[in-house]
This record gives sequence, structure tokens and C-alpha cells, in this order.
Amino acid sequence: MGSDKLVVPKQLSQVTLWVHPEGIVEGALFVSIEHDPSHPEDPAQVLNHTSPFIVVRRENPDELRFYNKSSIVRVHYRANESTTPDLQPLRCTLHMMDGSLLRGEIRRELPPDRSRFYDFLNLEKERFAKLYLEEDQVCLVNKSYIVCGLDESVR
Repeated sequence: MGSDKLVVPKQLSQVTLWVHPEGIVEGALFVSIEHDPSHPEDPAQVLNHTSPFIVVRRENPDELRFYNKSSIVRVHYRANESTTPDLQPLRCTLHMMDGSLLRGEIRRELPPDRSRFYDFLNLEKERFAKLYLEEDQVCLVNKSYIVCGLDESVR
């Protein structure tokens, strides 16, 4: 049995991390392409996995770093995701511990009886909330660093 059968096929996904206390880190996450190379694993899946660390490939300096997810404040990346026509996005503003404000949309299908902004923030299995900032900009926000959120959909 060859050792290559034990390797999960991966590709790099460019990201910008905000790490406490290091600051901005440019690099790439390893995302799985095991099931379909044309639809690789989403960075949100990598960050919301139960493992406490992620691997980031840095270019300058050229190195692999292993970051504790608890120290990652947020992760920015580009995504070309199509929107579901019948999905009603929730507009919101997140006030972060570092004083920054993140405005965007939550595009997540939730059960009808649990589809409020409050319910989204309290999804227990997801440490990182996925916020769509602009057309193709996504921000994964570590919920531990959110001071408060404002649901702008109810205004």
C-alpha cells in the first residue's frame, strides 16, 4: 500500500488573516479537493472543523505556519458563490473587540423557527461566522471576538 493513498488531495486558497496579537497575515489555506476538484472545500469548513489548529502557507517568508484558531480574529477571502434566489439575506453590523465595524450580509439557510440573527450567532458548531461584505468578498469572523451585533434587516 503506497503512502500516496493516505494523502487527501488539497489545493491552496488565498486568504488574509487577522491574528491576535500578530496582526495581518497574508497566506493560503489548504482546502480539500477530494470529492470534486471544481468545487473545493470552503475556507469556512476548514476553520469550523473541530481541530484547534490550521495550516497556513506563507510566501514571504516561504514557510508553513500552524495557527491556533482561538487567536484568529477574522479571515478575508474572495469567493464566487451564487446566491440562492429564495434565500432572504440578513443585513448586519458586527462590532469587534478591536473597535472595527464589519457590515455585510448573512446568507445562510436556517430552520424557519430558528432563522433570526440571534439564532445565527448562536450556532454552536461554528466558531467562525460567514459574513458577505461585498460582491465577492467574504469574511469569516471568530465569534469570540464579536462584542455585539446589530440586525439591520429588522429596521
